Amino acid sequence: MPSATLKLILTTLLVSFCSLNKVIADNQLEPLMAVPDQVALEQDFETPFDLKKEKETWIQRQATRWAVEDGVLRGQPSSAENQAAKSHHKGLEARLSIPATPPQCIAKFSIRFLEGEETAIVPFVEFGHHIIRVRFNSEEGVTLLADYESMKIAEDKDFVYQPGEWIHMLAELKGEEFVVQIQDGPTLYGKHPIMPSPAPSGGNGFGTAGLRGGKVEIDNLTLWTVKKEAQPGWEARRAEFPAFEPVQVREKPKK
Repeated sequence: MPSATLKLILTTLLVSFCSLNKVIADNQLEPLMAVPDQVALEQDFETPFDLKKEKETWIQRQATRWAVEDGVLRGQPSSAENQAAKSHHKGLEARLSIPATPPQCIAKFSIRFLEGEETAIVPFVEFGHHIIRVRFNSEEGVTLLADYESMKIAEDKDFVYQPGEWIHMLAELKGEEFVVQIQDGPTLYGKHPIMPSPAPSGGNGFGTAGLRGGKVEIDNLTLWTVKKEAQPGWEARRAEFPAFEPVQVREKPKK
């Protein structure tokens, strides 16, 4: 192969690689409601580490398998042996929770869901298992669900995620209020009395579940505690959100 041709190919590959990294890192979102205070967790996943040795920070739920690879945190379902041995909670989707998440927080991150099959439940991002959940659905758009997913408190039917494409997000949880921005997409706002509550079961803090049988990748994650005061102009900004009457979409499980 001529050296000039080889040089061109290598240059093209390098440019493509750099462009990919730029896309992953290009989260331009800023908080609307909460004022960031202290950084509770910051991770760009450039240096591999063992999640099992940091269980106070990362929980690989339902025996699903997560590892820092190629500069991202990558999750996949549990092994076939685990799934065969379980009658429920088989780990059919990559599931993760981050108990190091502050009770009131700002979370800025990029995520993508690869391969696998969409269900009525997954994929999603949540804060507190069954507390507040952002569910992605190719037919219903993006939905904000609260209180064991019994109440729909916001939605955008026009936004349809694309499997394999990075979604840049910024979520804010403060008191009974929650707001989540999707870059180049909608901003959803909801309020519910359950939001300050600890998770009733499963993982607490930031969590996610991917497509059934598929993978999840997370990059450039930062979690902050928040100050007592709100962002200047928050009340006026909040008044601009479309009015949405909460809808009960399922019965809340009995305790």
